[in-house]
Amino acid sequence: MINKIKNIITVQHPESIHHTNGMIGSWTDWELTDKGKQQAKSIALKLKMELGDQKYVLYSSPLMRTKQTAAFLSQSLRTDILFSDSLKERSLGKAIGKSVKWLQENLESVEQTVDDRCFSDAESRRDVWERLLPFYQVIMDHEEPNIMLVSHGDTLSIFNIMWLGLGPEVLNRINLSGLSGGVSFLYQTDKGKRVIKRLSDTSYMGL
Repeated sequence: MINKIKNIITVQHPESIHHTNGMIGSWTDWELTDKGKQQAKSIALKLKMELGDQKYVLYSSPLMRTKQTAAFLSQSLRTDILFSDSLKERSLGKAIGKSVKWLQENLESVEQTVDDRCFSDAESRRDVWERLLPFYQVIMDHEEPNIMLVSHGDTLSIFNIMWLGLGPEVLNRINLSGLSGGVSFLYQTDKGKRVIKRLSDTSYMGL
């Protein structure tokens, strides 16, 4: 098997309206706040300064807060956006569109393992793993070495575990989560060695 050199940059969307109003994110189609838009613009400009003329294939979750983040990156890096449902945040089922308070008061099940669901119609973390895995395999087989992903906190935490070649059961014991607006740099050598160079660097948001 020939290993391909890979430079993967992941961007977790910055401040969204649901970060400020006590509502659930999940699949609710929240926009970025004005502050979040400025943060996204800063991320895009700083990445352009750092990457120069390097070309990246840009993938994004289709939810509004990630679409808006990706739009700044697309303009700055002069590349099109490819949308994938695989990069959406975890579905919380009947909690979508509700407040965090409502979720806490109506929780059906406490999640303790990768297979647990907080609501019967919600996704477990294994469910997210299973929908993310085919996309992951596609980008790893892609001839293009430089790939950028714009997604959400829980989804990217699962992607990080997948990147390290670990199985979903590892999520029962560890978590590699990031912060809003965090930029991570992942690298694979031609020998197949996987490296996380930087995890959730939030300095790109600074103006």
